[in-house]
Amino acid sequence: MSFTVVTDTSGNVPTARLKEREIRVIPFHYFIDGKDYTCLDTASFSGEEYYAMIRSGVQVTTTQVTPKQYADFFEPYLTQGQDVIFVSMSSGISGSCNSAGIAAAELMESYPERKVRVVDTKGASLGEGIVALKAADLRDEGLETDEAAAILEKYVRCMFNVFTVDNLMHLRRGGRLSNLSAVVGTVLHIKPLLKGNENGQIVAFAKLRGRKRAIEALAERYDRLAVEPEKEIVGIAQAACREDAAYLESLIRKNRPPMEILNVEYEPVTGSHVGPGALALFFHAGEDVRYEN
Repeated sequence: MSFTVVTDTSGNVPTARLKEREIRVIPFHYFIDGKDYTCLDTASFSGEEYYAMIRSGVQVTTTQVTPKQYADFFEPYLTQGQDVIFVSMSSGISGSCNSAGIAAAELMESYPERKVRVVDTKGASLGEGIVALKAADLRDEGLETDEAAAILEKYVRCMFNVFTVDNLMHLRRGGRLSNLSAVVGTVLHIKPLLKGNENGQIVAFAKLRGRKRAIEALAERYDRLAVEPEKEIVGIAQAACREDAAYLESLIRKNRPPMEILNVEYEPVTGSHVGPGALALFFHAGEDVRYEN
């Protein structure tokens, strides 16, 4: 292998899949009542319990990974003669991507014969995880580090991250919502549609009456915008709303079935910011899709 693929736990790829594809994972941390937690094993994570706790009013806080933590994680691969491609959560919603870039620059000074490339996915959950899986494909095909990183940068521009939430409070509290004029909450059963824009920021762009219409609007965007889905992985992430995720999956399979659908529970760090009831869809589309609504 010319490079090692690294991502973080917000990528939301099932643990077994990460092991199978030899993707290394650095953990994000979250805190409940001052106690530090990580979630490196998605199979043992109980979303129902976690999101019920948040619904009850328990506050979850998160922290970004520091440059030193990234450097300590990357360095062993460099000493083994491997380059590193790090597939990162969006710089538009977290400073962790910038921290990884700082670590990469410092490490390449110490290891001038090695490369550390940071790919800003401008997404989270499977909007990040699908890019990590793509990186593993490119590694297995034998591509060199810079060639693979360039392909991934283009792939990121083609990833549509679109979702709906039950309550915008969680995004507002964490500072993740960039256009506060869209704050409607759940008044009169209005449900917002949100997306990751061209800068990887979360923006609300539509308001629909009722949960079912919001879910169908997610599927409509897939039907309209997806490019060659039969060759691609489509991602669905849900926060304690499995029936809604199953309905969305049925709609996705109906008209343009993709190569594969990954249907996962939101991991706890990203899930704490979108809140219980969040339902997201991630798919490959055209290069300007982040400008679409």
